[in-house]
Amino acid sequence: MLPSGSQFAFARTRRFLPLFGTQFFGAFNDNLFKTALFVLISFYGLGTHSWLPASQMLNAGALLYILPYFLFSALSGELCNKLDKAILARWIKAAEIGIMLVAGIGFWLESVSLLMLCLFLMGTHSTLFGPLKYAILPEYLPRYELLNGNSLIESGTFLSILFGQIFGTILAGTNTAWLFGILLLVAILGQLSSMFMPRVPAQIPQQYINVNIWHSTIQLLQQTYRQKNVWVAIIGISWFWLLGSVYITQLPTFTRLNLGGNEAVFNLMLTLFSLGIGSGSIACARLSRHQLHLGLVVLGTLGMTIFGLLLVWFTQTPHQSIGGINEFLSRSNSFSIMLCIIGIGFCGGFFSLPLYTWLQTASTDAFRAHAIAANNIINGLFMVCAALLSAVLIWLSDSIKILYLLVALGNLPVLFYLWRCEELNLDFERFILRKH
Repeated sequence: MLPSGSQFAFARTRRFLPLFGTQFFGAFNDNLFKTALFVLISFYGLGTHSWLPASQMLNAGALLYILPYFLFSALSGELCNKLDKAILARWIKAAEIGIMLVAGIGFWLESVSLLMLCLFLMGTHSTLFGPLKYAILPEYLPRYELLNGNSLIESGTFLSILFGQIFGTILAGTNTAWLFGILLLVAILGQLSSMFMPRVPAQIPQQYINVNIWHSTIQLLQQTYRQKNVWVAIIGISWFWLLGSVYITQLPTFTRLNLGGNEAVFNLMLTLFSLGIGSGSIACARLSRHQLHLGLVVLGTLGMTIFGLLLVWFTQTPHQSIGGINEFLSRSNSFSIMLCIIGIGFCGGFFSLPLYTWLQTASTDAFRAHAIAANNIINGLFMVCAALLSAVLIWLSDSIKILYLLVALGNLPVLFYLWRCEELNLDFERFILRKH
C-alpha cells in the first residue's frame, strides 16, 4: 500500500508507519461502523419501531457524526498542545475500543438510540484525532519529507474510507456478531499501532483548557482568521471537502438515475474516485520533488472543473433501466464517464495536498494543532452547507446533474479567491518558469 522508492523511504520507519496505521484503522472503523449502521437502518429494518422514520434517522445520524467537529475541535487543539501527542493518540484509541464495546451491546439489544450515541462518540473520536495526526507529522518528518508524508496520509485516508464503506455494506448483511467482532478487532489494531508511535514533547505544557466550548471556538476562529495564509489554506481545503461531500453523497442517486447502474456500478464509481484522489496525491508529491509548489493548486482546480463539466456532458441522457457492471461497460460513454470520475479525484489530489502542507508549514509550532482544529470546524461547516445546498437544488430542479454542474463551475470563484493570495500567485509563476 505504501509506495516504494527513495522518495518514500521514510514510509516504513517508526516515525511514520505507526501513525499511518493508526489513522488508517481509525478512518476504516469510522466508516465501517457508520455505513453498516445506515445500511441496517435502510435495508434491514433496524429501528423499525423507533419514533423516527428511517430517512430521518439517517439525517439525524449524519448530524450526530459531524456535530463533534463544531463542539470539540477547539478542545482537540488545546489537548494536542498540552499533552504528548503520541500518548494522547493511545488514549483516543483506547476510547475507541470502549465505544465499540458499547456498540456491541447496541447491536445485541437492537437499540438504535445506543448505536446513535456510539456514532456521536465515533465522531468525537475523529474530531480529537484529526488535528493530532496532521500536527504531529511535522514533528516526525523534516520539511523536505512533509509533502510526501501528507500524500500518503491523504491517500490512506481515502482508501480507508472506501474500504470501510464497502465492508460496512457487506457486513451489514451478515450476523451482527461478525460485524461487532470486526469493529472491535480493527479498534484493537489501531490501539496496537498507536503504541509504536514515538513520543514527542508537549508544545505548550501550560496550555489552558477552556471548558466554555462556544467561547473557545469563536476565539480559535478569530485567531486563525488573523493569519492570512493559514485562513486561505483552510478555505481551499474546506472547498475540497464540500466538493467531495457533494460527489460522494449524491453518487448513489447519480449512478441509479443518470448512469442506469445498480449498487455494483456505484461501488465501481466510488472506487475510481477514491483511487483517483490517492494516485493524484502521490503523483503530486513525486512531481513536487520534496518542495511545496502551491502553483499545483491552480492546475488541480482547472482539472476538477474540466473533468466535472465533461462528466455532466457525457451523462446528458437519463436511463430508465437499472443494470450491472457488464451492461454499464457495454455503453458507448462508459469509459468516458469512468475517466471523468478518476480525473476529478486525481486533480482533487493535486488541489488538496499542497494546501494541507501549506497549512502545516504556514502555522507556527505552537499554533499548528489549533490551525488544524480550526480547519476541521470550517470543513464541517462547508459540508453542512453542501448538504443544505444539495437538498435545495434537488428540491428545485430534481436533477443531480445540475448540482454537479454548479459544483464544477464553483471551482472557478474558489480559484479566483485563492489566486488573490500573493504567495500562491507568485509560486504558480515560479513553477511555470521552472518547467520552461
